[in-house]
Amino acid sequence: MPDHAIIIDTDPGIDDAVAIFTALASPEIEVLGLTTVGGNVPVAQTTRNGRAIVALAGRHAVPVLQGCGRPLILDPQTAETVHGSDGLADLDLAVPDGPAAAAHAVDWIVETVAGRPAGSVTLCALGPLTNVAAALVRAPDLAERLAGIVLMGGSVFVGGNTTAVAEFNMAVDPHAADIVFRSGAALTMVPLDCTHKALMTNRWIEQIDRLGTPVGHAVAAMLRFYQRFDMERYAFAGGPLHDPNVIAYLLKPDLYAVRRCHVAVEITSPLTRGMTVTDWWGRFAGAPNCGVVHDVDADGFFDLIAQRLADL
Repeated sequence: MPDHAIIIDTDPGIDDAVAIFTALASPEIEVLGLTTVGGNVPVAQTTRNGRAIVALAGRHAVPVLQGCGRPLILDPQTAETVHGSDGLADLDLAVPDGPAAAAHAVDWIVETVAGRPAGSVTLCALGPLTNVAAALVRAPDLAERLAGIVLMGGSVFVGGNTTAVAEFNMAVDPHAADIVFRSGAALTMVPLDCTHKALMTNRWIEQIDRLGTPVGHAVAAMLRFYQRFDMERYAFAGGPLHDPNVIAYLLKPDLYAVRRCHVAVEITSPLTRGMTVTDWWGRFAGAPNCGVVHDVDADGFFDLIAQRLADL
């Protein structure tokens, strides 16, 4: 039996795609479905991308449910400059024939978690938290029924990648993030402080390409496109691979260092909106509400991703 039953809430997105492939390839994980949200590209495209990823992986039975197309309050913002006009490096991956699933992602999350034993489903959030917040508001008992929410987002010490202090997922929908962090759910946050410690190399990308599979070739092509953004903007030696850390954390938590902290999301100040305000020393805020993942064994992380992609 799998160790984890998960819902992946996502805005694919190149790093989202690698995270989804990794989860689909892992026998320890049962992927109950993908729920899509507007983020890296608009929601119609993230839904198309989710369906294409599942099809390329050969996991056609995994449902893809379209969710919220805009943040709760703010205007949408997207990241085509990072991910390409289609969100997946403009590879134009094939999508299965037929319509997408009819149910709304938020309804499906609530119904799926309610239909399984309490504490048996983990929600893996890879994009803006709009769907997650909407589900928590719609079903107030969802927070305690989930095994937990593991999310990629936020920043503690390294600054933001969308504003001076805000990471993209938090900047896009800070009001949704505020709801999630105040929900009482068991939260684990994988911020930029962690993901910036695991940078891709050209050699590793070539290793993925040499898998010789359709998934390997597609991932390598996407990552060559993707890493150039961070290398150019930050003068990094390679690009960080953010979202797969959520799945790797579930698979091998011993690769990571985690600190329990109180985290709040700023929603009022135009200067710092979307900032994840983290009481690192436990002196100024309330009781810890989140596990903050702050370090990673980079070699172990990249070895794990390569091993799992080889199985698709």
